[in-house]
Amino acid sequence: MIWNKAIEVMAREDLIKLQENKLQKTLMRCQNTPYYRNIFKNNHIDPCSIRTVENVKHIPPTTKEDLRKGFPLGFLATSRDEVVRIHSSSGTTGTPTVIYHSSKDIDTWSDLVARSLYMTGVRNGDVFQNMMSYGLFTGGLGMHYGAERIGSMVIPIGAGNTKRQIWFLRHFRSTVLHIIPSYALLLSTLIKADGLDPRKNLNIHIILLGAEPHSEETRRRVQDSFSAQAYNSYGLSEMNGPGVAFECIHQNGMHLWEDAYLMEIVKPDTLEPCKPGELGELLLTTLEREATPLLRYRTKDLTYIMEDPCPCGRTHQRIARIQGRTDDMFIFRGVNIFPIQIEKVLMNVSEVGSNYRIILDRDDFKDTLRIEVEIIPELFFGDLLRLERFQERLRGELRSEILVTPEVVFVEPGRLPATEGKAVRVIDQRKL
Repeated sequence: MIWNKAIEVMAREDLIKLQENKLQKTLMRCQNTPYYRNIFKNNHIDPCSIRTVENVKHIPPTTKEDLRKGFPLGFLATSRDEVVRIHSSSGTTGTPTVIYHSSKDIDTWSDLVARSLYMTGVRNGDVFQNMMSYGLFTGGLGMHYGAERIGSMVIPIGAGNTKRQIWFLRHFRSTVLHIIPSYALLLSTLIKADGLDPRKNLNIHIILLGAEPHSEETRRRVQDSFSAQAYNSYGLSEMNGPGVAFECIHQNGMHLWEDAYLMEIVKPDTLEPCKPGELGELLLTTLEREATPLLRYRTKDLTYIMEDPCPCGRTHQRIARIQGRTDDMFIFRGVNIFPIQIEKVLMNVSEVGSNYRIILDRDDFKDTLRIEVEIIPELFFGDLLRLERFQERLRGELRSEILVTPEVVFVEPGRLPATEGKAVRVIDQRKL
């Protein structure tokens, strides 16, 4: 189950030496960019003096806003002629972040993804149905190239058009899916509506989940729905896309590929290093990328390092599933709440369906929190007292998790807006 044994099980001391060697080369590349030349100059930093992974903390972190301000060429370290592809994401300001890739960058990225997929059991005999968007979004092409490198037959179907997805699943007997977690649950429901049992009438044995944070409870639901193993993955467009970190068959944390990325976990408010096991923001430095090297990029993703060794034998450190983002958190009556906390409770209750949404509002200068939840149809036609008791029980379980008591509203399956892309879970209607 190991794609590159020389790298994946390398002794830790050798891996750190490899990181330091690659870090020095990356710092030299960064001097070719207008942005980092100014950073080094304005902060009186000699890149040659940064020789250990610990010394990287002397470099100011890079943010998404820095990438926007550097648009279009502030972070380009090669000539335009060496660029073979760009990927881009737009933000609320309308100014995109652009990542340039050289031919070698694409090759390195493809190999990292192949390494990740191989670790979950994907092989050259598999039929890989890629249900992620193609184009400037990295999820589609990133996984596509990695699966092809292994030798799998890739169906580049992209996102959406569920009936077409099901047709391909049946006729090409797809064995591996790459899919958004919320869409996986919706897809299962729609397959059943077509009179099929996704556990018995399909050939899926591996599901690769990405593009949105999800709880362990959601993963279990996906696995149960398809009778397949579902693996958590992590990536972001600023670090290529998918293939930054991935679960192995033990499904206990994601191995972050430390030969390609130098990671730090820091306290978001002070940027001080976190201890292993302490939740903090993930900072990443590219160690392989030629065209757009990035130093200490603030991902805004919250996780922690898992200290115990993995039974698979890989020496690359694991990070826990993403707990949320620093900008996902909302404050309700002074309490910090992450949407994934609410999902964790809901997806652990068998009577709850696959869809929910969180609505924040303000009534007479008082904040309100309403959670709308789809539940199984039988509860609407049974004992009213039983339904009320279930509602009270769910409120109590949510209160225990988020420390405030929300209003819980039950709706029938299919009543809440469903999406074939990333789910919009939080609607904040408060007027400031």
